[in-house]
Amino acid sequence: MQTIRYEKDNAGIVTLTFDEPGSPVNTMSIEWQRDLHAAVDQLAAEKEPFSGVILASAKSTFFAGANLKLVLQFTAADAPRCYEEVQAIKRSFRRMETLGKPVVACLNGSALGGGWELALAAHHRVAIDDPRIQFGTPEVTLGLLPGASGITKTVRLLGLAAAQPYLLEGKLMRPHEAARLGLVHELVADADELRAHAHAFIRANAQAKQPWDEKDYRIPGGGPSSPKIAQGLVVAPAMLAQRTRGLYPAPEAILACMVEGAQVDFDTALRIESRYLAKLMIGPVTKNMINAFFFDLNAIKAGASRGASVQEVPRWKAARVGILGAGMMGSGIAHANAIRGVACVLLDVSQEKADRGKDAVRKITAGAVAKGRLDDAQQAQVLSLVHATAQKADLAGCDLIIEAVFENRAVKAQMTRETEPLLKQGGIFASNTSTLPITGLAENSARPENFIGLHFFSPVDRMQLVEIIRGRATAPATLARAYDYVQQIGKTPIVVNDARGFFTSRTFGTFVMEGCAMLAEGIPAPVIENAALAAGMPVGPLAVLDETSLSLALHVAEQTKADLAAEGKTYQPPPGEPVIERLVNEFKRPGRAGGGGFYEYPAQGAKHLWPQLKRLFEQPGTRYEMQELKDRFLYRQSIEAARCLQEGVLASERDGNIGSIFGIGFPAWTGGALQFIRSEGPQRFSARAEELAQRYGPRFTVPGIVREWT
Repeated sequence: MQTIRYEKDNAGIVTLTFDEPGSPVNTMSIEWQRDLHAAVDQLAAEKEPFSGVILASAKSTFFAGANLKLVLQFTAADAPRCYEEVQAIKRSFRRMETLGKPVVACLNGSALGGGWELALAAHHRVAIDDPRIQFGTPEVTLGLLPGASGITKTVRLLGLAAAQPYLLEGKLMRPHEAARLGLVHELVADADELRAHAHAFIRANAQAKQPWDEKDYRIPGGGPSSPKIAQGLVVAPAMLAQRTRGLYPAPEAILACMVEGAQVDFDTALRIESRYLAKLMIGPVTKNMINAFFFDLNAIKAGASRGASVQEVPRWKAARVGILGAGMMGSGIAHANAIRGVACVLLDVSQEKADRGKDAVRKITAGAVAKGRLDDAQQAQVLSLVHATAQKADLAGCDLIIEAVFENRAVKAQMTRETEPLLKQGGIFASNTSTLPITGLAENSARPENFIGLHFFSPVDRMQLVEIIRGRATAPATLARAYDYVQQIGKTPIVVNDARGFFTSRTFGTFVMEGCAMLAEGIPAPVIENAALAAGMPVGPLAVLDETSLSLALHVAEQTKADLAAEGKTYQPPPGEPVIERLVNEFKRPGRAGGGGFYEYPAQGAKHLWPQLKRLFEQPGTRYEMQELKDRFLYRQSIEAARCLQEGVLASERDGNIGSIFGIGFPAWTGGALQFIRSEGPQRFSARAEELAQRYGPRFTVPGIVREWT
């Protein structure tokens, strides 16, 4: 065996140690699957009696799960093979847990996905009590389901209701939570204690059985036919469909597995699970989500877009960060720093405004306390790290200063000149601009090589992405340190090169302007909003424009027009811009913050579309097809992302995919704006885009880089 060491000690206890060669983690590779079957065969054939089995890991974690590279290669013809392979794994698990000998899993580190399902094959689980360790089945986040017995066993251990967050949402557990749920049986202080506790259990439980193999076993809380459970199951599919909009097959398959499996015997439930898994494994949504949320995201976490190697530029941490502007964005950035233990100086033009910004941080942390994520002492510690001030001198010695003032070149230039000299020697100055080119802003810096863009997204406490913009003069070391800083505060960085609107704002603009163009064509506003939601966007274009401010959108357009004029170029407004101009200039509706825009925001009751939109824009008899509206939203954004890649604004497809999902809400089922093109097939995508271009104009013309993919 190449991936498993089989050893029997003097006490007759067999230890199976998982140790995949050349890999930092253990995975369910083809070699491991063969070795598992061989190890179980050897256990069953042992001539000398043995007293029990210990499952252990030679890695720093217990087991990482399936080898997802294999899944990306599957086609429809591979479905029977997928089914049989997962069934073979489960047969080995089942044989091991029914040998009549106690099996103990020694969890020295995290066990996720297939790794946790391996742990569930043991009768007893002992784990190190370390809050950094995670257990669970996050497969749904990758478009899969826990098909190596995870659904069947979790339902039988927790019950249909209690199992839902861990299966349908992929919620993970720390050791303490797993112990509270009874999924981990013992917690120990360190790795040295794992083996002793395993030996003790084996000595005391010679005839260990799984709960579902006991004669008097019942599913906790009752099966699908019990009144309380049945009542919940009546509405569960509708609630799930409302959340997924039918775009994500995995949650629906998981719910079906849970319910169907709970109505049959254990082994039949395992087969049901395998059938659903095989179907998901050959589907496009699964491949898209694995590509984005495993390969692309993990590459970014590993520093793939950092630029300089760690040898060239060692890992960097900011000890003290200055933030210019204590408004919604500045206070959000302050919270992002303080919650990660980074001291920050929150500066505004008056102490009153600075204190108001700190109060905003207090409100965010109070919400975390109310939800049990922080206690009072932790909240106090976070707030102690935020120094609100109106004195620029308090910025002295900061490692990083982030300017988050109004989108006005003159104001940003003044703040740069006044505060940059206060930086610690070698410190970094960053602008949080969402549209203004960094190279131009850096002209006001005495050290443009240390000037960079850090574009946070609102609300900062909930938005994971930070877009790092590299100006023409930005030094590689500055980029690397900015990348390290973004990861230091727990955010996900993407790197783009300098250009107007960068990547996210530019692509986001195509989404909202396409919605406005539809409105100008006479399509009813409710249809437009629902088409975006049906495509998988989290919010309709008109609603999101209200939130970000219609007046700000016009300000950006005016700034762009002026900049292009200065360059001797002509500004071509997008088709939807006149709609925004009318709402702001003619009807004084600048957006939510200004009292209303496309929507009304009554003091009592829910927001609703402004009734006058129907009279002003809707044209009776306008024909539309819902699928075409959805295509327009998705294709328009993907085409713009491809243009960004072709022009060198995007550093990689990886950054484009993650940036589009985490930054502008491009539907996760697509795997990102560029993966959507690859999933559709570049040739098919180009043909459909050409149809749209003929109807709606050159904004749907596919850039040459996509045609090269064919």
